[in-house]
Amino acid sequence: MVFENVGMPNPLWQLQGQQVLNHETHKLELAVPGTLSPAEFDKAVSDLVSFMVWMAEPQQEFRQRLGWFVLAFLAVLFVLAYALKKEYWKDIH
Repeated sequence: MVFENVGMPNPLWQLQGQQVLNHETHKLELAVPGTLSPAEFDKAVSDLVSFMVWMAEPQQEFRQRLGWFVLAFLAVLFVLAYALKKEYWKDIH
């Protein structure tokens, strides 16, 4: 039994269509069009990927927003600590 090394199958092949490799340019070209145009397929895949990223971490937006507040608090705390240090050590230097 001989198996070809074809890689992972494309689960969206009906939407995208069948592609073949152009050996001269080393790029995939559309051989049989799918049910969606290339622009519609790109938009659908972009939406799918965006949804999967959101599902992987739905709290990411809150976490990033909170991170900016934490960094701002640390910056203010650093300025206050530096001013306090200058006040305590002003007679020694």
